[in-house]
Amino acid sequence: MGTYIPHTKQDQIDMLTSISQTWDTLLSTIPSNVRLKRELNLPEGLSEFEVYHKMKAYASENVVFNTILRGAGAYDHYIPSVVRHLSAREEFVTAYTPYQSELSQGVLQSIFEFQSMMASLTGMDAANASVYDGATAAAEAIAMSYERGRRTILLSAALHPQTIEVIQTYTQELDVTIKMIDTVDGRTSIESMSKQLDESVCAVLISHPNYFGILEDVKGFRTAIIDSKVKYIVSVNPMTLGRLANPGSYGADIVVGEAQPFGLNLAFGGPYLGFMCTSDKYVRRLPGRIVGQTVDSQGKRAFTLTLQAREQHIRREKASSSICSNQAHCALTAAMYLGAIGPQGLKEVATQCANKAHALASKLESIGYTLTYKQPFFHEFVTTTPVNTALIEQTLADHSILSGLILDDHHMLWCVSETTSDDKLDEIVAILKEVHHG
Repeated sequence: MGTYIPHTKQDQIDMLTSISQTWDTLLSTIPSNVRLKRELNLPEGLSEFEVYHKMKAYASENVVFNTILRGAGAYDHYIPSVVRHLSAREEFVTAYTPYQSELSQGVLQSIFEFQSMMASLTGMDAANASVYDGATAAAEAIAMSYERGRRTILLSAALHPQTIEVIQTYTQELDVTIKMIDTVDGRTSIESMSKQLDESVCAVLISHPNYFGILEDVKGFRTAIIDSKVKYIVSVNPMTLGRLANPGSYGADIVVGEAQPFGLNLAFGGPYLGFMCTSDKYVRRLPGRIVGQTVDSQGKRAFTLTLQAREQHIRREKASSSICSNQAHCALTAAMYLGAIGPQGLKEVATQCANKAHALASKLESIGYTLTYKQPFFHEFVTTTPVNTALIEQTLADHSILSGLILDDHHMLWCVSETTSDDKLDEIVAILKEVHHG
């Protein structure tokens, strides 16, 4: 790594001398309490051979499961080989931010294709060029929703806990009030929301399916939100849209979510891909970048950045967002995944996930587990377990199976995707039956 540290101590002294500075004078504008007042204690450099073996030792500490029954925001799906190989091509991996559109037609087109696919999938008019992750997308959607005199947000208590935390972080220094909508039997209560609707509310945010995998009454929420100034924001797992109605069909104003299920590895939590889609009415409030299609001086198809909120860079006091970047390579990968499997393939993936999850739920019930919530679910569900969840997790881990997510000592959130075979489900149930009756 020595080539990445190009300046020796003598080089630094020579440069300081040439500009008649010392480190203290050069860094005088940096507050003393945040300055490092010692030399970095870096270890001696290693040879390439030594670094290779050190990294190999780190890699051996990873635990690789053969079967994954955990979701909760990060999902195990099969990624077609063509997606893995094409997205790894050098021209895609090394492409930088497309500020010069005349030189960036390839990356601009890839972003435009992603936007087009997401807008079509969600039933909305427009999508932006992606944000950091699904939780960020939800928080940015809230920021799109503020109106004069309206600074109250209603959040479903069945949202992913991390999404709620990110929204709280975004709003902690703002004049914003967050109120939670209660759940009943794991489902967000329309009655609880209706009681809190008043002229101070600017947005209602629910998740469909919600954190517990349950399908919400999305049409009922739209009907209950009578005030047209209240934005109806829906967070979705986009894979489920292969089977479920798109949010545009039931009147969502803004649709957000995490597109990791579209060809992105679990990868220990990232990088991921937050998407944001909206109607024409709010398109100018979308943060970050939007790529548009046009024609060049010769009448040929061309792409350019358009509708970018320039106040983010220039008139910051009027900005509603500070995001001015995007997850371009993740978006490219997602577009490749959707292009590879097509609409019918997405429907098949979603169908298999739902069917296999319901099959596992039935099998678990047959050995003494009970569904905690008696509500329709997609491919995640919560069970009340007959034995301690920590024992379930450890026993399945001993068989190279990652269990559902532990919620407490006797509640577990399970998820099944198309990657788990029917035979494997039977094997899992047999193992759990032995734990229960052993």
